Amino acid sequence: MKTVLYAQQLLTPVERFDDAALVVEDGIITAVGQRDSMIAPGNARIQDFGDSILAPGLIDIHVHGGAGHDVMETSDTSLAMVERSMLCHGVTSYCPTTMTAPIGETLKSLEFLGRAVEQHESNGSRDRARAQPVGIHLEGPFLSHARRGVHPASDLQPVSASIFNQMWEAAGGRISMLTLAPELEGALALIIEASGRRVCVSLGHSNATLSQALAGIKAGARHATHTFNAMRGINHRDPGLLGAILTSDELTADIIADGVHVEPVIVDLLVRAKGLDSSVLITDGISATGMPDGNYPLGSLEVRVRDGRCESDGSLAGSVLTLDRAVLNAARFARLNFQDSLRMATLNPARVLRIDHRKGVLRAGADADIVVFSPAGEIRQVILGGRFN
Repeated sequence: MKTVLYAQQLLTPVERFDDAALVVEDGIITAVGQRDSMIAPGNARIQDFGDSILAPGLIDIHVHGGAGHDVMETSDTSLAMVERSMLCHGVTSYCPTTMTAPIGETLKSLEFLGRAVEQHESNGSRDRARAQPVGIHLEGPFLSHARRGVHPASDLQPVSASIFNQMWEAAGGRISMLTLAPELEGALALIIEASGRRVCVSLGHSNATLSQALAGIKAGARHATHTFNAMRGINHRDPGLLGAILTSDELTADIIADGVHVEPVIVDLLVRAKGLDSSVLITDGISATGMPDGNYPLGSLEVRVRDGRCESDGSLAGSVLTLDRAVLNAARFARLNFQDSLRMATLNPARVLRIDHRKGVLRAGADADIVVFSPAGEIRQVILGGRFN
């Protein structure tokens, strides 16, 4: 059965339709346009959202947990709670992100998360009232000791193709992103290897010099993880990794726009340097997201959360940011309109993951993952695979 959605506005997000209509059939968008140019099928279900905005489902490529749970817990119940919480904030697709941990624990988590991604891919028994995992993000264990943040030093590993292969096998090949430090011995070879498997290699948790960063980009790295955080600060005679990120056309870059990890003006700086095409919003959300202040797990760590700030031993440890709030924050911080800010949480992360043919966009042939926003940018409804939630 076909469903026709009407709304005051539709953001593809690169195009805008006023007095818009969108047609869905069997979970796929079949038509998008203005209401007066589209004839609704006679037997179609009609849903008129009035003054609302229709937009693609949000995509978070870096998130560790939420609703009191961590994605590494290897519990179906815990993962369901995390995913239901994300869906309430407009996230329809995401990359469950690992924390550096003992290899045995990491492999166990990867087996569990790989099965979750496989279930989504096969359209199996997964609950459609949950955000859907589209690939795993490995944050570590190949990170700089000098810029490890809260990743446990004892669990960091020298770059190893053998260890990466173990993780790849455990995840059933469902690894979509790998954050690593390009200056580490063996990193360039691993970048080449992972890129050959269509993994997006992201530079982060790094103390790289400019030349080391450029070597990583030449080897195939194409993204940067939580830009400005956990990396060498920029200096006019030692620009380091940041110098490469801000000036390289080959790299996209993500940022945590919570007003805690970076000053608002830095979000503006990133968007000016990278442009709207190459800027991505992430949350780096942890188990405490959506929960009251208190102590919460992040991998094997305990994180103290107070007034929106997450810390472990005095260091920032993820965030409690939600992606819908990041979109509104980025619009304010970087003086963007809602459509441009929305792009950084929809189309751009979909392009990073190379799934923009079906995710992060409203067009014929794409999955019917749709968020209904109020004119002020607040979420009114989430539609996942054509199903209302």
